[in-house]
Amino acid sequence: MNIFVWIIMISIFLYTIGYSIELWKDKNKVGSFAVFTLALSIVVVPFLSVLR
Repeated sequence: MNIFVWIIMISIFLYTIGYSIELWKDKNKVGSFAVFTLALSIVVVPFLSVLR
């Protein structure tokens, strides 16, 4: 079950990074940065919840 959750999290991260790249190509730099920040939070938040 733990591996399944990691696969889902990584797939959401990759999809979000891909969307950020598309925004960058469309010259929407602010939106791309915001989506990239969201993608990073998808990766970082699970580690912060484990520490508590």
